[in-house]
Amino acid sequence: MGVTHHGRTHRLDLADPSLREWQCTVLHADPEQGIVLDRSAFYPGGGGQPPDHGVLLWQGVQTRIVGTRKGDDLWLIPAEGDPLPPAGTTVTGAVEDERRTRLMRTHSGLHVLCGVVFRDFGALVTGGNMEPGEARMDFNLPEVPPDFKTRIEELVNAEVAADRSVAVRVLPRAEALALPDIIRTQSNLIPPDEQEVRIVDIVGLDVQADGGTHVASTAQIGKVQVVKVESKGRANRRVRIRLVD
Repeated sequence: MGVTHHGRTHRLDLADPSLREWQCTVLHADPEQGIVLDRSAFYPGGGGQPPDHGVLLWQGVQTRIVGTRKGDDLWLIPAEGDPLPPAGTTVTGAVEDERRTRLMRTHSGLHVLCGVVFRDFGALVTGGNMEPGEARMDFNLPEVPPDFKTRIEELVNAEVAADRSVAVRVLPRAEALALPDIIRTQSNLIPPDEQEVRIVDIVGLDVQADGGTHVASTAQIGKVQVVKVESKGRANRRVRIRLVD
């Protein structure tokens, strides 16, 4: 659960983050709980990455999807007032491309930032969040050089321009945790009962456990601007970034 399936839903989003449209079957539909599909490319949210938006198309009808609720199943949340396809209906799912693509670029940009700050300053991540095209990441960094903001922007964009491959693989838990520095956060966020761990590898820069969607290479991120560096406590520094289109 979580790597290839969540409850009754086969997760297409992690198998192929470029997928935007697919055929599937409605397993359950309830006006209070939402809609469960047998196959879904909607990223449900997690790890700071917001859920996808999109539509389900069926029998000439459109149902807008505006979020996801995770429980024993992945419940897609329809827009208020939209019709629900009955259980057993074959539907076409479609992810909103612009939102997903910007989130993928943003998420990969955060991994580049994380890799640069860990490599050059030895700092671990204490928190983070993102929206399409902008994000923040917090680091345990007691001492900040005067030119830190300028330096990390230059270093991040150098790694973007290097067009490093972004590879994803799934490993048994013990094998994943044996990788050097695989946990880049101050606390281990991998659920204790998770027996497989998804690894995102920006080849030559950053390798870490991660459950989000990413671009195929750093060049696809585009230029990154470091908007602000803030102090959030004695040893905590918040770095805000945004994509420059």
